[in-house]
Amino acid sequence: MRSLVILLFLSGSCLASEYAVLSSGSRLRVDRHETAGKSVKLFNGEGYIEMDAAQIRGFEPDDRVAPQAEPSAAPAATETLEASVAEPVTLTPVELADAAADRYSLPYWLVREVMHVESGFQPQAVSPKGAIGLMQLMPQTARVLGADPKDPAQNADAGARYLRELLDKYDGHLWLALAAYNAGPGAVDKYKRVPPYRETINYVNRIDRERKKNEKDAVKTPEPPTAPR
Repeated sequence: MRSLVILLFLSGSCLASEYAVLSSGSRLRVDRHETAGKSVKLFNGEGYIEMDAAQIRGFEPDDRVAPQAEPSAAPAATETLEASVAEPVTLTPVELADAAADRYSLPYWLVREVMHVESGFQPQAVSPKGAIGLMQLMPQTARVLGADPKDPAQNADAGARYLRELLDKYDGHLWLALAAYNAGPGAVDKYKRVPPYRETINYVNRIDRERKKNEKDAVKTPEPPTAPR
């Protein structure tokens, strides 16, 4: 199985349905994927997202057999029109991120990048530790924030609100707020700085690279932490 997953990843071949295994351990169900150099496109329906190949550990086939839908008569023109009018507008993950950023006075790039790093903009992402959705909220954190983590809009809103609370707690210091988002405020309070966890330091450094591209929107930050030896 492992050799098959590696072969699929390197060749960029496609399956009708498969799971992308992210470096964080989360598994995303996609229709197919394509690789081009250092980038990977994950297709779902008519759209796709593009990610760095380094973010993806590999691919696993989805062995489930999709049930065949029963044929039905085509709806009348009036029924189709009424249905289209009644359908709610579904926002994309980026639009949800921007709306949440507006509500909590956060830079667009920050909420987008946290969402990107946490879930790859996939609402159905679930980590091995149980973190859920776009902003990878733990169930307990979601309960405290009064949000349903499986609802993309509530997940994005609660994640941005939590990030705002952490920025306020640490006087606007982005490094500390991001470290607390990743490792928990207890770890940051214990060390009184970014904790010396390689995963957390890599997480903070990765988002800070995006900050440097958006200097005009950046909040104040201290010097970057040094990775443990």
